[in-house]
Amino acid sequence: MKRRSVIKGLAAVLPALWMQKTFGALNFPAYNNRSLIADGPFQPDWQSLAQYQVPDWFRDAKFGIWAHWGPQCQPERGDWYARGMYQEGTDQYKYHIQKYGHPSKFGFKDVINEWKAENWDPNELVGLYKRAGAKYFMALANHHDNFDLYDSKYQSWNSTKLGPKKDLVGGWAKAAKEHGLPFGVTVHASHPWTWYEVAQRSDKAGPYAGVPYDGNITKADGAGKWWDGYDPQELYAQNHALSQDSLDDSSMSRHWDWGNGASVPNTAYTEKFLNRTIELIDKYGPELIYFDDSVLPLWPISDVGLKIAAHMYNTSIKKHGKLHAALFAKVLDVEQRKCMIWDIERGQSNQIEPLPWQTDTCIGGWHYDRRIYDNKTYKSAKTVIHTLADVISKNGNLLLNIPIRGDGTIDSEERAVVEEVAAWMHVHSEAIYGTRPWKMFGEGPAIESAAPINAQGFNEGKGKPFTADDIRFTTKGKTLYAIAMGWPGEKGSLIKTLANSSPQLAGQKVSAVSLLGSHGKLNWQQTNEGLKIETHVQQPENKAIVFKIEGIV
Repeated sequence: MKRRSVIKGLAAVLPALWMQKTFGALNFPAYNNRSLIADGPFQPDWQSLAQYQVPDWFRDAKFGIWAHWGPQCQPERGDWYARGMYQEGTDQYKYHIQKYGHPSKFGFKDVINEWKAENWDPNELVGLYKRAGAKYFMALANHHDNFDLYDSKYQSWNSTKLGPKKDLVGGWAKAAKEHGLPFGVTVHASHPWTWYEVAQRSDKAGPYAGVPYDGNITKADGAGKWWDGYDPQELYAQNHALSQDSLDDSSMSRHWDWGNGASVPNTAYTEKFLNRTIELIDKYGPELIYFDDSVLPLWPISDVGLKIAAHMYNTSIKKHGKLHAALFAKVLDVEQRKCMIWDIERGQSNQIEPLPWQTDTCIGGWHYDRRIYDNKTYKSAKTVIHTLADVISKNGNLLLNIPIRGDGTIDSEERAVVEEVAAWMHVHSEAIYGTRPWKMFGEGPAIESAAPINAQGFNEGKGKPFTADDIRFTTKGKTLYAIAMGWPGEKGSLIKTLANSSPQLAGQKVSAVSLLGSHGKLNWQQTNEGLKIETHVQQPENKAIVFKIEGIV
């Protein structure tokens, strides 16, 4: 027994020793904030979090819509604006100088002051998304820009005090409740420490060469200015030495996991992040929370992410009597995927995953970019539907961002995409909601060209486009749905997987085939080649069609 205890103790200590060797002294503060964590069965450690079971409501929902909206949408110049505006020579830097002035005089804090969200109507937007088939809604709570979009007592730089002077998360939560949708938040604010390091720079050339940007200004510098009384370091968090290779614009990806010479945040920073996020959960009661982090926020230099996860799960049990929460993070190993839901950014798995997962993607840029509207280059409704079908066939959900303009509205091109998705879902949703994967996720030529996942995901759109010969399968009860990614025309469809000799059927025979959205009778035949379906009926849809097949599930 004594030997077992020693081995068990070493197993608990060795991972921490490895991380200390790799990252230096670990920043796990004494557990002086235990009272923050709700009581319950979950403790802030991996073994305890592995009890997690994905709730059935989430597995049934399949489709959510996201409002990735914050002050970086105000310039309408694309994602990561609050970083790009400080990177000399880049498009966003040049745009910023033209629109606002030099970043030594007009920094991102001043962009926040310009943002008023004057036309925001959360009830109308959430109602639109519900009509489009969304079964849950998520809103940005903060981004890498470190600006909280809710009433936070721990972060003075928040939307109730500055910018719009509105509780945006509160407004979204109220609208979601009125429309009967589970509400979630997305949290990205673990990264400002390194992400904002560009704000410590100055121009290397030109009339402002050597003049520092506003990343290191202090509360005292605000006397008599619009931000008088506010400390910009609460926003920028730049009272620290730069990371290794910080002057290299591409270094942020290497520093994302707090390795490769990244400047490591101090205890005050990690504890503040913990307090802000616990308050967000307690005040707004989200059913879902997404972290834009590898594994968990600030892991492995801090255990605050473990504490937040335990609190979220225990709070959910206390509220519902059972675990109802969905928590997402990225780049998870096999064991970590037992503790939360694996999220893949702008990409999808190439197989049926044993545990539920989620793709998060966008019809344009994450933050609003006016150029995408002007050039009419949003993803089409057809692409959205194809992505949804592919993801759910592999045991996943789709979370789709519809970028929002600074004023709180979506543009006409985006609205048209949402309305087209709504029309398709109105006819075909029985093949989506409440379904589960079949024995195979699908067939067709696109499978051969599917790209592997890269880091957080990012394999979206790298293979061949889907055609009518690409099929994705879902099941519900005794029904098999075959989603064809287009209209096959007069040649009809041949689903090879459903051939008489298919090992997936084990001798079972198709008993009935119908086409969702059509009242016409289909002629079909199950042969040794596959299930042959004639499509001489009136074409109901050209984005994707769904055959409802009985007798083989």
